[in-house]
Amino acid sequence: MTASAAAPAVLGGGPSGDRRRRGRLGRNLLRGTPLLPAIVLLAIFLLGPVISAVFGAFTNSALSGSAAAGAEFIGFKNFTDLFADPDFPKSVVLTLVFLFFSAVVGQNVLGLALALMLRSANKVVRALVSTIVVGAWILPEIVASFAAYAFFTKAGTLNGMLAAIGIDGPSWLYSFPMLAVILANIWRGAAFSMLVYSAAINDVPPEITESAEVDGAAGWQRLIRITIPMIRRSISTNLMLTTLQTLSVFTLIYVMTGGGPGTNSSTLPLLAYKEGISFGQLGFGTAIALILLVVGALCSIVYIRALKPEVD
Repeated sequence: MTASAAAPAVLGGGPSGDRRRRGRLGRNLLRGTPLLPAIVLLAIFLLGPVISAVFGAFTNSALSGSAAAGAEFIGFKNFTDLFADPDFPKSVVLTLVFLFFSAVVGQNVLGLALALMLRSANKVVRALVSTIVVGAWILPEIVASFAAYAFFTKAGTLNGMLAAIGIDGPSWLYSFPMLAVILANIWRGAAFSMLVYSAAINDVPPEITESAEVDGAAGWQRLIRITIPMIRRSISTNLMLTTLQTLSVFTLIYVMTGGGPGTNSSTLPLLAYKEGISFGQLGFGTAIALILLVVGALCSIVYIRALKPEVD
């Protein structure tokens, strides 16, 4: 056999190499067969609505009139009208404010603080705090929303507590609507961050923190230099999950303020609902939802890139 004839066999080419590749492909397809029903369901219930929303954002689809019977493709008109709408930039700013203070800062900081506290607390305190915090998380969203409304309303629990110490509280939902919904969302979602960080902190080897303590490192130094660097992957993952969840918050704000007063708490989900359902402009409302989807995708890319060094 010549060297040129032997080369394909050595490099995995030729008929035998093709048969091996076909065999591997067949085995991979066979192993993936049990996943086929899940892939089909994901395509129907996740990919299908996304494709439908993308297409609908470029039509004049509506709930009534001629557009309800047959929507027409109108290109980028919904987006040009949206960018010219004075309510849109305000909703974008309110969405970013709500996202940053209630998810990125509020839920993550409070969740980490609770996880650290529970690690050193006794069993009674740990059980009491866990019950209170997790209770807010497992409540149905509509129930939690009405509970938050009852707490912040003018004659609600918060002003009742302030009145007991001689302070006349304001109408929180009218004077400070964004503050009220931000605090309510922190209360609602802090339990998830607490559970994530509790699991991550428990995986930190105790001998490392004990060694730092012996070397004279204070509690905050151990937190900044040891605990946080060792759980940064969990922090990035939790940031991504809480960000995506907070971007889609609708029921909480709708029940507490309805997006008001005026448009002072109208985030993008509320604006999409108002335009698409209240005003019947489905195409216009879907364009807002598509922008919200893009914002969520961009946030996910940022967090995934932050996780990549850990994965590699």
